[in-house]
Amino acid sequence: MESILTISEISRRSGVAASALRYYEEQGLIASERAGSGHRRYNRAVLRRIAFIVFAQRIGLSLQEIGEELAKLPKDRVPRSKDWSRLSNKWLKRIDQRIEELERLKSGLTTCIGCGCLSFDRCRLSNPQDRSGKAGPGPRFWV
Repeated sequence: MESILTISEISRRSGVAASALRYYEEQGLIASERAGSGHRRYNRAVLRRIAFIVFAQRIGLSLQEIGEELAKLPKDRVPRSKDWSRLSNKWLKRIDQRIEELERLKSGLTTCIGCGCLSFDRCRLSNPQDRSGKAGPGPRFWV
């Protein structure tokens, strides 16, 4: 099995557009080697990095944050399962917060659309758990 792949093969295997792969490379998230013709060639291991990038984006990490996480991977060898696990375990709190936020949106969606009040002291969408009231007095949303 060939361990060096073209950009079109990587795109097909990862489901990520070639333009996005070139952008990831510009950002230093993935790397390729150039063939004599100047075409990009990727090591098969880049597929794991791309999967990591796609997953991290889905949970809300920016490309800068993703780059910072990828920089923690070993440079002297192909990352192993435990390396990937170490990075992703740090995301559990962020995922839980996102789930919480989505649950709030889900439970308040029908009520808020029907009401339209967006009351700052009661509305769970605009002001969950009266966060603005805890921040102090005054028109915090209008300043």
